[in-house]
Amino acid sequence: MIVHRNIENLSPLKRCVVTIGSFDGLHLGHKKILERVNDYARQYNAPSVVITFDPHPRQVIFPSDKSLELITTLREKTILFEKSGIDHLVIVPFTVEFAQLIPQEYIENFLIKKFNPYCIVIGYDHRFGLNRGGDIHMLKSYGEEYDFKVVQIPKQECDAIAISSTKIRKFLANNQLAKANQLLGHPYFFIGEVIHGKKLGRDLGFPTANLKIHDKEKIVPASGIYAVLVYHGDNKHRGMMYVGSRPTVQDDGQRSIEVHIFDFNQYIYGDSLLIEMIDFVRADEKFDDLEALRAGLKSDKVNAEIILEEFEQKNAVKSDFRAAVALLNYNGLKHLPTFLPSVVTHCPSNCKIYLIDNNSSDDSVQWVRENHPQIEIIELLDNQGYAGGYNKGLQLLDEEYLVLINTDVAFDSDWLSPALDYLDQEKEVAAIQPKILSFKNPDRFEYAGASGGFMDILSYPFCRGRVFDYLEKDEGQYDEKMEIFWASGAAFIVRNDLFKKIGGFDEMYFAHMEEIDLCWRLKKAGYKIECLPHLKVYHLGGGTLDYDNPRKTFLNFRNSLFTILKNESKRRLVWLLPSRILLDIAASFKFLLQGKSALFKMVWKAKFEMIRNLPTITVSRRRYNLRIAEMKFQKSRTRFGRYYYSVVWQFFIRNKKKFSDLNWRQNEASRH
Repeated sequence: MIVHRNIENLSPLKRCVVTIGSFDGLHLGHKKILERVNDYARQYNAPSVVITFDPHPRQVIFPSDKSLELITTLREKTILFEKSGIDHLVIVPFTVEFAQLIPQEYIENFLIKKFNPYCIVIGYDHRFGLNRGGDIHMLKSYGEEYDFKVVQIPKQECDAIAISSTKIRKFLANNQLAKANQLLGHPYFFIGEVIHGKKLGRDLGFPTANLKIHDKEKIVPASGIYAVLVYHGDNKHRGMMYVGSRPTVQDDGQRSIEVHIFDFNQYIYGDSLLIEMIDFVRADEKFDDLEALRAGLKSDKVNAEIILEEFEQKNAVKSDFRAAVALLNYNGLKHLPTFLPSVVTHCPSNCKIYLIDNNSSDDSVQWVRENHPQIEIIELLDNQGYAGGYNKGLQLLDEEYLVLINTDVAFDSDWLSPALDYLDQEKEVAAIQPKILSFKNPDRFEYAGASGGFMDILSYPFCRGRVFDYLEKDEGQYDEKMEIFWASGAAFIVRNDLFKKIGGFDEMYFAHMEEIDLCWRLKKAGYKIECLPHLKVYHLGGGTLDYDNPRKTFLNFRNSLFTILKNESKRRLVWLLPSRILLDIAASFKFLLQGKSALFKMVWKAKFEMIRNLPTITVSRRRYNLRIAEMKFQKSRTRFGRYYYSVVWQFFIRNKKKFSDLNWRQNEASRH
């Protein structure tokens, strides 16, 4: 993290993600804001920036008010900001002149001129400028004019458990340290200089380091004994701390802070110690004599050791999730209440659920927060489509496996555990899908994937259980595990490292067929794509766009051509591309004869889009082929899951409607 202290000499930062505030305590509510800043910064490859003020604005605006108590000093906040992963911390000297900036000057001459923001993230109650006259609406109006986005974190997200600095101060004053730490999201801590004391602790067998806190506004907790962790340089030690007036030996009313560091014997006078206060042990009390005090301190040490042992064990247990279950959402409130509960119910405990929201305009995100708070939400600034939305969200996830699930998919059992076990064993398998059945008609296969995706000789995709629009009844005829050509984007699992190495989804697609392109690239790199039909899910289908929607028709025809141009060999493209164009033209006139003029137009629009994007497709082909070459596992497996005849001919001319009706015996001979 780079710390900037001179605002006048600050080099303008370009297109950064910014948040602004005093951030006293840097509690859980503040951390929600910082998490969002870091998420956006990673999604859009932008620097993350925190702007804070020194001194605290209240000290300048109300100089005669001496009641201000700080949970964190500037030095302590800097430590916490660095731990949060922020790229730049800008410390703005808060002066009377700065306080007099009207909101418009604050935005134009400060935020825009100095930071050129890509996005500004603020809390739900953020105000700025003279007399706090600026608000979210003013920021958004400037955002439209100067091309930056403004995101306001809602109250129910950053203040979900009534977090406030006032409440934390009250807990600290009333010996409720555990409650204060819970709201902070980290142990309350301070930095003190070791000074000479009266050395009474040494005579009792408990030598202490007397501490002086130099920041007079820093809160000193209530009198008593505390279990603490002590940081001296890079070394961490256990200890117990006393705050009080030492009534047993010298009750002069002056409070002291003394820390006894367990199993420690070094000369540290003049050094600084960082003290993390873990929990309260007991209140201060006056003992009858020194022997009683010594016995009390021995008991305190035992209790402090127990508290610290429990704390360190609890924090040593890292969240080690096996897989990330990611649902991409856009205005999904009509589906989430129906489908999401089944996903939550049947998701194993070693998998974490994420909702990647594509800048929804409905209340779906709020509904998830209120009804499923265990789900982590990743909010995007724009609707990036299926491809871009998943790419932006998934780059933030580090789990070994990525489980991509449509928001209109239901589970009826834990199919993820056996699927992940299978992937653990079969290292050459890059991705798998379960059997996908219709949510409305559970005895039938569903259009988007059925029992695994295949590709014919002309690169038309179809499924085991669904050829074109003919959906078979599931009678167990396709329950054999099989290597396929592509896995359905409605529900599939892919290895995270391979997904990222291969370049993720191609965002040129926006939506539809990007999973076919991804699987094709993985197969070219030598990996298997498989269907495990003994595992199943239920898909509504058409949840985003109806299957007859003109927009979907356009995307399917356009993206199919994109996929061919990107992945087929040049030798095959010479004859394949003209054949596909002629067949697509025939399909367009079929739509016209059926009275579907909108679909007719979409097919032709797709052709023009292909021509217009030829330079981009060429660059994309080269870029992805380089990635494939770098990560090649073994010989290409694109011959597996390929039907070496025309499924169009079989379906429309020979009336072969079922997958099993196709001539697979001759296909095997052709493949070899």
